[in-house]
Amino acid sequence: MRQRTIQAVMAMTLMIGAANAAAADVPAPDARCAADAVVAGTVCLDRYEVSAWRVPDPNTANASLVAKIQLGSATRGDLGAAGATQLGGGGDDYAPCGDDGRNCGDIYAVSIPSVAPAAFITWFQAQEACANSGKRLPSSAEWQIGANGTPDPGPDDGTADCNTARGTATLTGERSRCASARGARDMVGNLAEWVADWTPLSTDCPGWASFSGDLMCLAGANETKSAPGALLRGGAFSDGAAAGPFAVSGDVDPTRAEDFIGFRCARALPEPGRAAQFGASVTALAVLARRRRRSS
Repeated sequence: MRQRTIQAVMAMTLMIGAANAAAADVPAPDARCAADAVVAGTVCLDRYEVSAWRVPDPNTANASLVAKIQLGSATRGDLGAAGATQLGGGGDDYAPCGDDGRNCGDIYAVSIPSVAPAAFITWFQAQEACANSGKRLPSSAEWQIGANGTPDPGPDDGTADCNTARGTATLTGERSRCASARGARDMVGNLAEWVADWTPLSTDCPGWASFSGDLMCLAGANETKSAPGALLRGGAFSDGAAAGPFAVSGDVDPTRAEDFIGFRCARALPEPGRAAQFGASVTALAVLARRRRRSS
């Protein structure tokens, strides 16, 4: 049922989007991605560090909300109306979703502004939340494209600059000057972000030398701990000038869950010529929801 709902919404969205695109002389630069994401090479990268939400009855009563999440059109109001519960804002409250990613089928990653970003989450849990939302963790290379142009921090003024000295995370998108050239927010500081790549667990942080003052912990290899390193990008809320668009760490294993670790997701770009106008999907979903209620 959920898959049919998503396919029907996509078909309606693409039909309306094609008409809108034909009427426009020049499409908006981000027309291929939903409003929750920015174009970063071959993917739509989440505009915001994601918040994590537990959605009750995702395959039945709230299938239309899940479709909105997967299309990138869900709002905070939609989540609240469906009884979704925000997770990871103040502690590790993901159970029964395990650190290994099992039993996580009702947790979704949502890119929206002005909410607490999801922290205290392992790499495995983050990947599952992305997958449930029709997305995945970006590669380090994809993340780098999205981060390009984000201010490499000096002092944090506490209001508009990237959050690199506050000591705790700020709400998503709250720091107005912390935006990349492509419009992604908070890619420097706030929460260090999981990306898809793994490496031997690093033991040293030699830095970038004259290239950059950003953190670089990709050296050495732990020969005693039986775990790899999962890359973290961007630095976090206490890293000061060591946070930045080139900050990278491979010294944290993928089972770690900390207050300074979060993530964002990526979804594939629509095929050329099939750029979706995602605003139209909200109306389509409402129609489908009414039809389902009448037929039940």
